[in-house]
Amino acid sequence: MGIFEKALISGAEIKNYIPQREPIIMVDALYGVEENKSFTGLAVEEDNIFVEAGLLNESGIIEHIAQSCAARVGYYCKQRNIPVPVGYIGALKNIKISALPQVGQQMFTTVTVLQEVFDITLVSVEVRVGEVIIATGEMKIFLDCFGLTPHQ
Repeated sequence: MGIFEKALISGAEIKNYIPQREPIIMVDALYGVEENKSFTGLAVEEDNIFVEAGLLNESGIIEHIAQSCAARVGYYCKQRNIPVPVGYIGALKNIKISALPQVGQQMFTTVTVLQEVFDITLVSVEVRVGEVIIATGEMKIFLDCFGLTPHQ
């Protein structure tokens, strides 16, 4: 699994990198950040509010994708000692969810930045369980960071 073998940030520490709080924390590991990519994960647990009949629902996958983007931004902000901004989903495009992960499975997500303009970031995402791709698509995120982009 390469990059997904050892987390840089995991457990309760992830809360320092995302603005979300319980019960809606949908990222439990940040595995790495590269120039235009980041890598996150989530173990699907029974008490997750998006679990229905033993499966993480589509809304949970979308929220996981959004928080994967937030973890990337949070990482850059923490590196620069600036506050982690709140982000908002601006648009979803070509989202395809082909399978729902089961309780006990681990999701691994790759976020690739396609474009950043001011406080707007367009990303493509790929979510896997093991070697199986379960979701792909694009998301546009708006950051409430008063003109600062995370890489400044």
